[in-house]
Amino acid sequence: MTTQYGNRPTGQQPHGAPKGTATGNVLSIIAMVLGVISLIFFPIVFGVIGVILAIIAKTVRHERLAVPALVISAVGLIGGMVLGALLA
Repeated sequence: MTTQYGNRPTGQQPHGAPKGTATGNVLSIIAMVLGVISLIFFPIVFGVIGVILAIIAKTVRHERLAVPALVISAVGLIGGMVLGALLA
């Protein structure tokens, strides 16, 4: 859109233009990090939160990295519990 005073933009986006937000794979990346952390520290807490975030990323936000994040979080959850049981 332009103004009547020349070809200067008005700062408004035309209808249907994508918003300038950087959503990307944020939830998936956070879920992956939590899955890796759950191998060492509190697998019940970090692993479960990672799995929940990965499921939300897959179902609600349709992120590309949601499936690997779910796998990493689940492996971190189970692996952390097994590692904790072996070292206890």
